[in-house]
Amino acid sequence: MTEPSAPRHRPAPGGRLTALQGTALYVGAVLGTGVIALPALAADTAGPASLLAWLALVVVSAPLAAVFAALGARYPDAGGVSTYARLAFGERTAAVVGWCFYLAVPPGATAAALFAGSYTEAAVGGGTVTRTVTAAALMAAVTAANAAGLRVTGRLQLALSGLLLVLLLAAVALSLPQARTEHLEPFAPHGWAAIGPAAALLVWSFAGWEAITHLAAEFRDPSRDLPRAAAGAVVIVGVLYLSVAFAVIAVLGAGAAHADAPLGELMARGMGGNARLLAAAAALLLTFGTMNAYYAGAAKLGAALGRDGALPGWLGRGGSVGEVPRRSLAAVSALAFLSLLTVTAAHTDARPLVLLATGSFVTVYAIGVAAALRLLPRRGAIRAAALVALVAVAGLLLMSGRYLLWPLGVAAAALLYQRLRGRKRARPAPEAAATPLEAAETG
Repeated sequence: MTEPSAPRHRPAPGGRLTALQGTALYVGAVLGTGVIALPALAADTAGPASLLAWLALVVVSAPLAAVFAALGARYPDAGGVSTYARLAFGERTAAVVGWCFYLAVPPGATAAALFAGSYTEAAVGGGTVTRTVTAAALMAAVTAANAAGLRVTGRLQLALSGLLLVLLLAAVALSLPQARTEHLEPFAPHGWAAIGPAAALLVWSFAGWEAITHLAAEFRDPSRDLPRAAAGAVVIVGVLYLSVAFAVIAVLGAGAAHADAPLGELMARGMGGNARLLAAAAALLLTFGTMNAYYAGAAKLGAALGRDGALPGWLGRGGSVGEVPRRSLAAVSALAFLSLLTVTAAHTDARPLVLLATGSFVTVYAIGVAAALRLLPRRGAIRAAALVALVAVAGLLLMSGRYLLWPLGVAAAALLYQRLRGRKRARPAPEAAATPLEAAETG
């Protein structure tokens, strides 16, 4: 077990991501699909008081992002949180974290793709067929973008994030003249206790601060660029989430709780005419950015887990700095398509997939923050941030409730794989016939 004073891991040269591209990847990973559907769901749960839930999670994001950025800068490795768990607690805990994150990405990405598909269906019609085809097309496009390599991924993410910022800020700015203070009353129609359930819903919106740690070694200077990227992303994501959530409630009023496409409604109010196509385009951009960041991080993680023996070794190819882990990427993509096929055959929506991913991400947060307390310096601002993050994650665990059953099952499977692998390695080799020299020496 490594003590906090252990030397930092030094990445091999060759990283290409800049702080600006890293900020774009963070924004894509965290902003994601939360802004598409959750303002309406949170408003339905807590009314205008849901704004306090949004604010609380924005505040919580700052120490979480700081802690994971500090870990990534100090130990830049494709294993991300799995590497930190191994250094702090050993191989078994690392395997549990790695499996939880790796197996959370396919259902989470599929849920995100289906959210975007719903916006497309609202714009052009076609029902379930349009929704499913849109989701499948997004998943295929993200797989192709990541297979092209991280340089393409970083540049593409930077362009998408810039376009996304313009769209969201324009929608908010143009619709705010129609905001009404009476739409904020009563502020807590379902009671103040409803803020907790609203915050539990919004956890999905703020998962992602750990995702870019898997790409830490791909930065030109992780110790400098990663904290800058995280800080910039916290500000951008916080401003966007609070602005959109406030505009949805203040402009749409009671109708916000029942809006199937709240962002589309907001754009229609601010820009006039039928804004469904524009809202669908924004939803597709948001979803592509989220899936792009998660596929990149998960592919690198799978390669690192294959390298370290936590997953089959054939996944480890392409995990070095500058390489493309196409085998791991193919596994992530295949599991995502399997998730899509499952929910389509079961005639259900994306909610079960969201629940599976949410519990796993909170578990990863908990173990990652605990590792930070062992690995990072015991004094200073980052130590205080880790302690605050620990309290925040404990609250998220309490709110997750039964959603934790999935990561518990994944953890059991990871430990069983480790045990079976250990037995296989410990099994003695068959005895071979003695050579003439060995026979003479033992005779």
